[in-house]
Amino acid sequence: MVKITVIGGGTGLSVLLRGLKNIEDVALTAVVSVADDGGSSGTIREDLGMLPPGDIRSCLLALAGDETGMREILAYRFSEGRLEGQSVGNLILAAAADIYGNFERGIERISDFLKVKGKVIPVSEERMVLCAELENGSIVIGESQIPKVVRSEESHIADVFLESGGARISESARRAVMEADSIVIGPGSLYTSVVPNLLAPGMRDALSQSRAIKIYVANVMTQPGETDGMSLSKHVDTLFNYMDAGTLDHILINDKKLPEDDILKYTNGGAAQILASDSDREALRAHGVSIIEGGFIDMQRGYIKHDADAAAYVIRTLTRNHILGHD
Repeated sequence: MVKITVIGGGTGLSVLLRGLKNIEDVALTAVVSVADDGGSSGTIREDLGMLPPGDIRSCLLALAGDETGMREILAYRFSEGRLEGQSVGNLILAAAADIYGNFERGIERISDFLKVKGKVIPVSEERMVLCAELENGSIVIGESQIPKVVRSEESHIADVFLESGGARISESARRAVMEADSIVIGPGSLYTSVVPNLLAPGMRDALSQSRAIKIYVANVMTQPGETDGMSLSKHVDTLFNYMDAGTLDHILINDKKLPEDDILKYTNGGAAQILASDSDREALRAHGVSIIEGGFIDMQRGYIKHDADAAAYVIRTLTRNHILGHD
């Protein structure tokens, strides 16, 4: 059984999990950021003093044995009244955490109910408050506020960090990293979904000590208010600010250029497709990272996503070769 641990958060992580769960003989674990403080998750986090359930819920649904049976109910958001904007799935996770004594145990019981293929683990059992320093010197507190302030002050992110006394990596997350055959980082919002996991004290050391191969699935588009104008190599340079040098072994890069008309709504919003340039490739090789380019992009009903099946196949092959000593 091949052990694959995926680290991230947001929509990108749940999309990739849908591809990985279809591969046979894989023991899959998702280590998920708990820095979210906006929307339905933020309300529950503040009202109940628990970890935000939103990204956890998305991963559980992605790995569910029968997504169609409960997807609509768990993804449903109330449209009026005092529960307006609240997600049924988030409320159920909050109830499970209360009934079974803690958040992780609640996730386990919901996983049993949904017949989840794999495990979903919060990166920390403690409150995680993400902060950012912008290039103009401003300090922003709270994950949901960072893109807003970046846009309003027209200043890029210089650094992100956890509020003083930041949450340590959970023992379950540390074990998932140490026992993995391969560790997949991303895709997802670079500063607000991926990097928060790397900031949890203990994660950096665990990644360095793990004998797993480490694979970064690069984003296919820049994100307004977060990675405006950032090249592919700049994304990787940012990761290396929060990981030990030489930690990454491989990077999956989409090389399929989409027609301008297909991505017009994205470019009008300030996003741009991320494609590797010759200088990107040179910089990545200088970091000792193996580059794997392919058609890892998918367009569904006008929305751009990763081709999860294509990425999962490559991840599975790299992992198997690593186990067999064919790196």
